[in-house]
Amino acid sequence: MSAIVRSFPRNLQLGLRHREALAGYLLLAPWLIGLICFIAGPMMASAYLSFTRYDIVNTPEFIGLKNFLEIFGEDRLFWPSMLLTFKYALILVPFSLLGSLLAAMLLNQALLGTTWYRTFFFLPHLTPIVAAAVLWSWLFNPDVGPINHWIRTLTGIENVPGWFRDPEWAFWGLIITAMWGAIGGNTMLIFLAGLQGVPQELYDAADVDGANRFDKFRHVTIPMLTPTIFFNMVLGIIGALKVFALAFVATQGGPAYATWFYSLHIYTKAFKYFEMGYASALAWIFFFVMFVFTYIQFQSSKRWVYYAGEVD
Repeated sequence: MSAIVRSFPRNLQLGLRHREALAGYLLLAPWLIGLICFIAGPMMASAYLSFTRYDIVNTPEFIGLKNFLEIFGEDRLFWPSMLLTFKYALILVPFSLLGSLLAAMLLNQALLGTTWYRTFFFLPHLTPIVAAAVLWSWLFNPDVGPINHWIRTLTGIENVPGWFRDPEWAFWGLIITAMWGAIGGNTMLIFLAGLQGVPQELYDAADVDGANRFDKFRHVTIPMLTPTIFFNMVLGIIGALKVFALAFVATQGGPAYATWFYSLHIYTKAFKYFEMGYASALAWIFFFVMFVFTYIQFQSSKRWVYYAGEVD
């Protein structure tokens, strides 16, 4: 075959390669155009605006680092919103990962009607975030919501939580709402695929060694699932750090800034006060924070993530 290729004129070979390259670029063109127009372009524009004072109406005025100095020195909501957002992610993600893994293990069993159970678990994930926020706002309504009614009926406690109306409970209400949609979604399906990808030979070998179910879970299932756990963890943390719609619809960041997440802070500066330059600076700060946090996760994964076939 190589002799046949060498017998072709060099110009003809180059022509074929150019045609193949051109076909490849043409197929990539829609994605490249979308990347430039909707991602790279806006990011570059936002990077420029972060060094300007821009209110949409007037021409952007270059002010250097003033936006960043004001954020770190004068913005009283910057650090609270940043810390609250990370608190939300660091609470939500571990519990949602655990719940999704348990659900996947349940659905991985050879049970009658497994397909229906999988559909049932996945349905909450199909609910739009706005609809979920409205639904749980009604469920958590301290006056007419069924949750507080059940608490009163089952426990006899009259001083029930105010949930989204109470600064002490609003944050936890959002955590519960987010977990309801997260546990049965894509994370569960990815875990299920990971469980089904564990070689049966490993379990058979563990049986020969006299391992019980917990031993097999600890020494076979978990190590083989570490790439899946890592993947879901990274995506889960990034998604949790971007929380916006749930808090915007359910609490509008209140009460008393109890659910004032970083994305709400950016939104308010950009679309309520029209401080586009300031909001762009906020967004870029958060981008670099997320980048560093994700980089740390990837570096730490080298210590605990096991890839089958990997040679030390």
